[in-house]
Amino acid sequence: MKPNPKRDPVKTGKFLSLILRHQPETIGIQLDEHGWADVEELIHGVNKTGKYFLDRDFLDEIVETNNKKRYSYNEDKTKIRANQGHSVLVDVELKETEPPEYLYHGTAERFADSIRNEGLKPMSRLYVHLSKDKETALNVGKRHGKPHIFRVQSGEMFRQGYVFYLSVNGVWLTANVPPKFLEEIE
Repeated sequence: MKPNPKRDPVKTGKFLSLILRHQPETIGIQLDEHGWADVEELIHGVNKTGKYFLDRDFLDEIVETNNKKRYSYNEDKTKIRANQGHSVLVDVELKETEPPEYLYHGTAERFADSIRNEGLKPMSRLYVHLSKDKETALNVGKRHGKPHIFRVQSGEMFRQGYVFYLSVNGVWLTANVPPKFLEEIE
């Protein structure tokens, strides 16, 4: 039996990421101030597009199996949100957290010169995304081309007053990383 392209968990998950992080208006919904969307409105809006078919069981499957743990439900599972990565202004209620001494950022080699000169900036997102290990950063960098890894002196940044957050899916976030806190990893 041929798989239903409207029920592809990866493609549907990417569409949910677009909706819950960047463009909720695409399906006619609104996120509240903390990034939450009503689950029933989300399901209805996704189905209205005709591109994907979503029901509660399929949504549960996507939330549970997403390899990046991008989504969370509220306690009674009536609302859902992306854990981080928003370009729309929301407060996902992150708690300030002391980071480890070093964090890592993976990017494409073509962006390395700009990062060396200007540091890491959130660009279209609310925060710079950092990884706890080189392997994760390498995988992130590969998504954008030939990977380039920077080690961030996050412990020193924290001691100098920079604020860090740890999202529920393990991504470290900060407003920016000036060049003086960056080291290149071979």
